[in-house]
Amino acid sequence: MPNSSDLLHLSQHILWLTLAVTILLGALMQWSSFCTMGAVSDILVMADYTRMRQWSLAIGVAIVGVAVLAAQGYIDPSKSVYTSNRLLYLSTIIGSLCFGFGMVLASGCGSKTLIRIGGGNLKSVVVFFVLGLVSYMTLKGLLAVLRVNTIDTWFISLSTAQDLPSIFAAQTSMAKTHLQLILGLLIGGGFILFALLKKSFWQIDNLLAGAGVGLAIVAIWWVSGYLGYIAEDPKTLEEVFLATNSGRMESLSFVAPYAYTLDWLILFSDTSKVLTLGIVAVGGMIIGAFLSAVLTKTFRWETFHGVEDTGNHLLGGALMGFGGVTALGCTIGQGLTGISTLALSAFLALPGFIGGACLGLWYLQWRLERQAN
Repeated sequence: MPNSSDLLHLSQHILWLTLAVTILLGALMQWSSFCTMGAVSDILVMADYTRMRQWSLAIGVAIVGVAVLAAQGYIDPSKSVYTSNRLLYLSTIIGSLCFGFGMVLASGCGSKTLIRIGGGNLKSVVVFFVLGLVSYMTLKGLLAVLRVNTIDTWFISLSTAQDLPSIFAAQTSMAKTHLQLILGLLIGGGFILFALLKKSFWQIDNLLAGAGVGLAIVAIWWVSGYLGYIAEDPKTLEEVFLATNSGRMESLSFVAPYAYTLDWLILFSDTSKVLTLGIVAVGGMIIGAFLSAVLTKTFRWETFHGVEDTGNHLLGGALMGFGGVTALGCTIGQGLTGISTLALSAFLALPGFIGGACLGLWYLQWRLERQAN
């Protein structure tokens, strides 16, 4: 059984590895312009599916990667926050629609906000604080009470965990690990196939963006779910996942970690407030984007253009903070990390993000047309 000193040393390794992965991820996303909101806007405005194919490739790589890790026994996706037996369908749908709409108003999702901060965008600094505050309120404050007593009361209780391998395993005689691999290869392969079907997509920036983002999700799953897994904590004698806010296996998400980051910064002198995987990931993304922006000479200061621009970003940040927590993740947290576990809620959230973004883009178009007249 590891002692407290061993656990502290291992936690530090986990945080350093997370920082390294997210610095690389931040640099990659800044260099390649990987953006889920941009993927939707490109389709609606220019009928261009390039960035949607990047996102699809990332999803496919993440699903296949998790399936292989699970099949080999390195991680157990059922020990993540995404695979409980309660399917909060109404919260997921409403939350994902709010997040999708909000990310259009705020010029990008949670991860894109960090990338834009690293590139010198002061508007995104404001979005960061608003998103973090509202997500904290939705996690533990006024909005949390409202959420728990309203939309969270609409759910389906399943007899198993809500991930597809668990559901199929309960209905068949096949082992769950085998089903994880089979379903992962089939579903993940479908996303990858969609991305690669267009020959014009086969460019180094597109392939690196999609594959790199997907591999980053898988890497953090391994760091948290394998390296950070302790079967028996010497203090509680229960299993624990080190350096996570949830106490469970985690990978990348960029809504709740905003709240945890603000909490850590504000209450830094409180020794109970320690760095976690999510907090370090937030910092890593900003550092990576900053380094990439400086090296590629794309760093530039940017601020608000007027009252409406300011209002849009404030409202967008608030909607993302509420929606991301309510949907149990953002376009990265559910749209990549959650869906990599094959959880049903993630498959509900994915079209919600896209639908919300479409509504947001149509709203902005309506505003432009109204101002022109």
